[in-house]
Amino acid sequence: MYDKNKILIGLAVFVVLMTYPFWNNIGSAAYQRPVLEKPKFAKECVEGVEFMRTEHMSMLNEWRDEVVRGGDHEYHSTATHQVFQKSLSKTCMKCHENKEQFCDKCHATVSVNPYCWDCHIDPKGENK
Repeated sequence: MYDKNKILIGLAVFVVLMTYPFWNNIGSAAYQRPVLEKPKFAKECVEGVEFMRTEHMSMLNEWRDEVVRGGDHEYHSTATHQVFQKSLSKTCMKCHENKEQFCDKCHATVSVNPYCWDCHIDPKGENK
């Protein structure tokens, strides 16, 4: 009981040090969307813009599994009601042909290192 003030000061210092990264960055750590090169020829994607921003990796994983394991090569879009081929290089990269200005720029902004190009050959023909 005699060290009550020391304990309270120590707890206060601990709380301040542990929460410093949060309250120090309030307002300054806002996410800035990168300016991406838009497709030159296509007007709409296989799905809506917000869906593709948030769910494209899940979609690509599903496509991979369905094509490789199930042999299902057609994707029926809920947004455009069109049928697309389930293919990164033949569908996605057909419109988003500049990988550096589209894929790489966005992935670098959010610090994501996708493994797509471990198997696929990038649009310029270099194997990464």
